[in-house]
Amino acid sequence: MSLDVWLVSKSPSMHKGSGIFVRENGETKEISREEWDAKFPGREPVIAETAEIDDGIVYEANITNNLREMAIEAGIYDFLWRPEEIGVKTANDLIEPLTTGLKKLTDDPDKYKAFNPPNGWGSYEGFVGFVSHYLDACRAYPNATIGIWR
Repeated sequence: MSLDVWLVSKSPSMHKGSGIFVRENGETKEISREEWDAKFPGREPVIAETAEIDDGIVYEANITNNLREMAIEAGIYDFLWRPEEIGVKTANDLIEPLTTGLKKLTDDPDKYKAFNPPNGWGSYEGFVGFVSHYLDACRAYPNATIGIWR
């Protein structure tokens, strides 16, 4: 199981990605052909057919639920997994709590690495990257509406 998050802007965007997806550190992410070739030289990727969609999604990411205990300890679980239950609706509502949570995570890595899942699905490094990228997107699109699936 995983958490999917996305931001939807009122001004739609057209996105056509590479269609190359990989799973790293408990996160599914799209990478470029150049990144694929560097990671897997001589191998051909499976490319998902994508089309340009005017859906307004300006950011989307995914992280394993195995990292929820780490999120709880950092004080950002509800903001990530249950925003609708605490009245969080826009990306702007996430900027302060994610900034605070990210600082907690990076100020004491050993404390949070203790929450790495024993099955290897997810990691401190992957979670810090997830929170950091999500925060960057929130800052870039503060008026975007939050969407989640868990």
